[in-house]
Amino acid sequence: MLKLYYGLPEDGSGRDPLDPTDIDGAHFNPESFLGKLRKELSLSQLMDCETDMVKQIRALDSDMQTLVYENYNKFISATDTIRKMKNDFKKMEDEMDCLANNMASITEFSGRISSTLQDQHEQITKLSGVHTLLRKLQFLFELPARLNKCIEMEAYAQAVRYHGKARSILHQYQHMPSFQGIQNDCQKIMGELAQKLREKFRDGGTSAQDLAECVELLLQLDEPAEELCDEFLSHAESRLADDLKSLQADLGLPSSPSGASATTAATQLGDILEFVDQGCNSFVSNMCLVIASYQDLFINRLSQGGVANKNISTMAQVKLVSFVNQLMGRYFVVVDCRIQLEKGIGDNSLLVRALDRFHRRLQAVAKLLPASSVATEGTEIVVRAAKERIRQYLLALQSFFLDCLTDVRQSLAAPRLMGKDHSNLAELLGNISASILNQIKSVLAYVHLFTAKDITFSNKPYFKGEFCSQGVREGLIVGFIKYICLTARQFCETTGDKGGFTPPTLLLLLSRLCLDYETSTISYILTLTDEQFLVQDHSPVTAVTSLCTEAREAAQKLLNHYVKVQGLIISQMLRKSVETRDWVNTIEPRNVRAVMKRVVEDTTSIDVQVGFLYEEGVRKAHSSDSSKRTFSVYSSSRLQSRYAPSYTPSAPMDTNLLSNIQKLFSERIDIFSPVEFNKVSVLTGIIKISLKTFLECVRLRTFGRYGLQQIQVDCYYLQLYLWRFVSDENLVHFLLDEIVASTAHRCLDLVPMEQSVIEVICERG
Repeated sequence: MLKLYYGLPEDGSGRDPLDPTDIDGAHFNPESFLGKLRKELSLSQLMDCETDMVKQIRALDSDMQTLVYENYNKFISATDTIRKMKNDFKKMEDEMDCLANNMASITEFSGRISSTLQDQHEQITKLSGVHTLLRKLQFLFELPARLNKCIEMEAYAQAVRYHGKARSILHQYQHMPSFQGIQNDCQKIMGELAQKLREKFRDGGTSAQDLAECVELLLQLDEPAEELCDEFLSHAESRLADDLKSLQADLGLPSSPSGASATTAATQLGDILEFVDQGCNSFVSNMCLVIASYQDLFINRLSQGGVANKNISTMAQVKLVSFVNQLMGRYFVVVDCRIQLEKGIGDNSLLVRALDRFHRRLQAVAKLLPASSVATEGTEIVVRAAKERIRQYLLALQSFFLDCLTDVRQSLAAPRLMGKDHSNLAELLGNISASILNQIKSVLAYVHLFTAKDITFSNKPYFKGEFCSQGVREGLIVGFIKYICLTARQFCETTGDKGGFTPPTLLLLLSRLCLDYETSTISYILTLTDEQFLVQDHSPVTAVTSLCTEAREAAQKLLNHYVKVQGLIISQMLRKSVETRDWVNTIEPRNVRAVMKRVVEDTTSIDVQVGFLYEEGVRKAHSSDSSKRTFSVYSSSRLQSRYAPSYTPSAPMDTNLLSNIQKLFSERIDIFSPVEFNKVSVLTGIIKISLKTFLECVRLRTFGRYGLQQIQVDCYYLQLYLWRFVSDENLVHFLLDEIVASTAHRCLDLVPMEQSVIEVICERG
């Protein structure tokens, strides 16, 4: 680096150190260098080289001047420093010489004093010891008076300190009469002091600091630690019991809370947050002070002594745990009673904040005394409150659902719907669905407060697991969905609801509601619940498919029951119309009976009603214009050929046999088959039940000529209109054919009406 700084060549650089033309070399020769330049360079290059060398010379000259100036300044600074150091060292040498002279003088003076006092040293030592002993003896003789003076001035700590200093000496010399008298006087005085301290200790108005000072002094006076522990806890219990009585008084309860008085006092309470604050600021805070004072006075102090004291400390610890568990248990009863009075089903933010504050304050007690059951019992109270809240919300949802059903029934009973105007059924269904869903969302928002991140007990395992899965999801949401399905199914078990008739439209609405739950609502509600509550919990829960299956079964049962009820209503009209008429002596038919028109009107109304809630469905293709189709069974020629009066007695039997053989090859009609979720299937089921009832009623009657003709007219009228409501028109034709045939079989005077006349009567009607 030095060679590089001074421009010297390094080893292996390829430069010849003896080269005379190397301007940086030690053997540089100007003539050789110039001769080489003149030979190798042109004139312009020589001029450039000259210019470059002039610049380098000027730069070197400037660097040399700078270096000289810098070195000159450094030399001046070094000279000043050396001159200053020379002056400082001279002053320091003078001070050291003065110090050495002083030390020599002191040493000489000390030697003369020691030699002078050598003979009196032992005598002075003896006199000092005698003086100390006399002072102690004076203190001992004055001790009783000092103690009495301290007691008069209530300086109890000073008296105990004086007695503590002299106790060992008095005990050592108690065999001497004078010392024995002093010891007896002191013991009597300290006994009186102990009695005063105990009276002060038992005083209910004593502050915590005075109480701790009393216990401290009594322990120094060798009072039994076990008795002091019991007295301390007894005093603390009386004070804490007063706090509990104050809480019970604010709650409106007697000393032993009861449900009846709690219910009576419910209207006189403030909010629960104020109650919890009062309990925490009075009872819980005082309990923490008691625990801390007790541990400091007894447990910690005694544990530092011998084996006997350590045993007493262990026993004191057990007493403290039992004391805290007992009193905190009484406090928990009061708090639990107050929490049970929270019956509101709205926003529970105040309750959650109160429980959070209650749980936070209990952590201080648990931290001071880990062996107690305070933390566990406090958490159980919070858990019970959360469970009770879920139960109340479930009851509220159930009550809300029943109220919705009541509103629906009132809407269905309105004159508009009673007048067969069903245009708002879909709107009614949408309103009840939206109301229930909004209520569920509101309840979930209220319950979610229990698991908020800023709530201390939300980190407990119960609120991370069981509360979310078994409480909210299973107990609340799944329980409510099952309740909806169960309540809906109960409408199918009886025709009345609490003694009242269940409107068929309500069955239809509930059926569609359950079906909507099966298709989308259940999945949406459970997904919303899982996103809010099952983030960390993976315990087994009810599957969505299981609930959907239950909802679909309820919807199917409701729809089947709706078909049966509507079929029963129409069947009752047909049955009464058949049973209340004298079919043998009736007059010749001139019109379609009014009941048949009513059947068609009600069927049309049902068709419109179902159409607002369910899709159309699939029908079998018609081969021709069904409104114009007739069957030979209605014609007089067909009936006469089948049931001619000139037949022998065996002829009806042969005819019946022929009819039964024809039925074997026709498709069997299942009257009460399950209904599909569409309008065509619903109407088909109702019409099958109605016509089957009509057929069975006809089989129980006997007909005359005009009775048969009236049945012909009625069946043809029904055939004109009912075919358009069913999935297969052949079903209507087959049942009507059976009705007419059964009527003809029971006719005493078989004279059918001509088909053309039947058509004229029906068209005129």
